[in-house]
Amino acid sequence: MQVASRAEEAVVVRVDAMADEAVGFAQELIRIPTLNPPGDRYAECARHIGGKLNEFGYDVAYVEADGLAEHTATHPRVNVIGTMTGAGAGKRPLLHFNGHFDVVPAGAGWTMDPFAGFVVDGKLYGRGASDQKAGIAASIFAIEAIRREGIRLNGVVEQSGTVDEESGGFAGVAYLAAHGHIHRDRTDYVIITEPLGVGRVCLGHRGVYWLRVATLGRMAHGSMPFLGVNAIAKMADFLHAVEHRLVPQMRERITSMPVEPAEARRASLNINAIMGGQPETGMQTPCVADLCEAILDRRFLLEERFEDVRGEILAMLDALAAADPDFRYRTEDLMTVYPVQTDASCRLVREVSGAVRSVTGADPPLIASPGTYDQKHVMRMGLVDQCIAYGPGLLHMSHQPDEYCEVADLVASAKVMALTAMRLLD
Repeated sequence: MQVASRAEEAVVVRVDAMADEAVGFAQELIRIPTLNPPGDRYAECARHIGGKLNEFGYDVAYVEADGLAEHTATHPRVNVIGTMTGAGAGKRPLLHFNGHFDVVPAGAGWTMDPFAGFVVDGKLYGRGASDQKAGIAASIFAIEAIRREGIRLNGVVEQSGTVDEESGGFAGVAYLAAHGHIHRDRTDYVIITEPLGVGRVCLGHRGVYWLRVATLGRMAHGSMPFLGVNAIAKMADFLHAVEHRLVPQMRERITSMPVEPAEARRASLNINAIMGGQPETGMQTPCVADLCEAILDRRFLLEERFEDVRGEILAMLDALAAADPDFRYRTEDLMTVYPVQTDASCRLVREVSGAVRSVTGADPPLIASPGTYDQKHVMRMGLVDQCIAYGPGLLHMSHQPDEYCEVADLVASAKVMALTAMRLLD
């Protein structure tokens, strides 16, 4: 461990002393099953985080996503923000830590209760352990270690726990950014505690384009299919063209962004879902399917123009329609997220990298994420240039059965966050 002062050394020692507290808080969060969909127990989790922030000296506010369709009486979208003002007279610089507390459903394959928060052999298990309730605990206890050492930072520290990141973050960080809670007019630095690895610093992510494609057929009796047009068969023609023509072309496109794993530096397209014909449940009747729908998940690169990404899919559909008078289709854009990347030379990246070096003894690789996360909203809506992802946990454990986070990584990342805060707000 290489620290710059006795104060830093004392804070690092304090983080170690608080390890059981930090892990215990992460366990408490895991035991609140904040499932998305549909958005279960968000308000309860927000208030649990808010209670801890209030205990640790923050001014706490709850921000509901009023006006959004997903914010309902049965599943309210409630975010929490804690603000701690330091020794300086002004409101700047402001360092904002963010973590989302929604989690995907547990799914099958678990060997233990996914919402018990067990610690076994130095690993904290549970849905959300890596993605990303351990990160929320790490950032809160990082700043608490500084406070307990009697150190007052210059500037402001904020902590937010937000909703719906797993479904786009529109009621969470996007809502905060749109309403000025995270914005360049007040916010200087943002650290999102996604599980990208305790020894790595994440600069940004690829883009994503979700598209619904529907092929339109004509119903007929199943014994006389020649009298109809089978929409499923037409969809098969489209998906064959996607897999055998478009996907090979995309694999030749490679980004300069340091995306990990390296294979994700290529443009990609995944068929997320396909629906056609009659429902699987219930009695089947002999009908030619008149509708088939597919959801496409296109990940695009910093070097690709979105207009071209969308246009090549539409061009393929138009070509099929031109060659086959029975091929009819419609499309619906579902979500578009542009790639983002923070300047590797900015102060936030330098200080986080230096803190990682102090704690681990190694220079951290600067990476980019294959999937999107809430950095998109911080940079494109909040217009905050200095934003990175850094947090405990393993990215490949996200959404997996028996998801876990190494306790040692939670503690090490809290040390990195504490040193970063002390150096940014010196």
